[in-house]
Amino acid sequence: MITPSDNPLRSLEEWDDDVLRRYPESSSQPGDQKDVDDFRVYDDETPQHVQDFYRANHRNQTVEFNRQQRDKYLELNQRRMSIWEAMDFLNTLVDESDPDTDLTQIQHLLQTSEAIRADGHPRWFILTGLVHDLGKILCLFGEPQWAVTGDTYPVGCAFSDSIVYPEFFLDNPDQADPRYASRCGIYEQGGGLQQVMLSWGHDEYLYHVVKEYLPAPGLAMIRYHSFYPWHHDGAYRHLMNEQDHQMLEWVKRFNPYDLYSKSDVPPDVDQLRPYYQELISEFFPQTISW
Repeated sequence: MITPSDNPLRSLEEWDDDVLRRYPESSSQPGDQKDVDDFRVYDDETPQHVQDFYRANHRNQTVEFNRQQRDKYLELNQRRMSIWEAMDFLNTLVDESDPDTDLTQIQHLLQTSEAIRADGHPRWFILTGLVHDLGKILCLFGEPQWAVTGDTYPVGCAFSDSIVYPEFFLDNPDQADPRYASRCGIYEQGGGLQQVMLSWGHDEYLYHVVKEYLPAPGLAMIRYHSFYPWHHDGAYRHLMNEQDHQMLEWVKRFNPYDLYSKSDVPPDVDQLRPYYQELISEFFPQTISW
């Protein structure tokens, strides 16, 4: 059973708010949105619930936990749904406490994809914006927030000091395990990020759900968009191969749309739905396994 200590954030969106607080300079905003300074700004002291979230995340994201989650979910036997059905399912996570928007989950996804579309990007890029957060349905499968959202990072090797709150890893048992404490740990230097287990959450889960359907840049955007120590701070470069260097540029193109596409003007879901259903059918079968 999930206890209050498992869910220190009051809502899923509070992690997104904290990302904006920590990375306001990540990139200029695409399109016509609010100024970055208009998003939620915290005082000098980080809110306690955010600290509690990362304390639970860093304590529990071990190699053993990640292997258990992969065994549990990557058979993709939770249910079969279409992409739009998954969006409707995610919409049950409507958050009335988000200070930056009153939008539903579907409206947020449409804002992201519409900002990408307005800038003339390819259709697969637009679709990636539409689906990128669908892995958050893990919350509806009963997973605690620390196992769904949060910045991601590799497990199975030394934790980088560029990860938010690196001191909280002192409570992670892998920190003291010699198999996992070295710079490369269980991975090969230059072997590529495909060999790496990233901390479990909505990014990693959705990547495996859709990896047969989208091109490599879209998959990188999905898998790595919360991997801030890598794409923002330059950590873990020693694990990358040449393809990762190419994918890094795509992830950097995507993240401004993820961070800064919120607006108080809701998209017209009914008007946009035919376009996006056609777009979905171009890349996905009628239903897929989740």
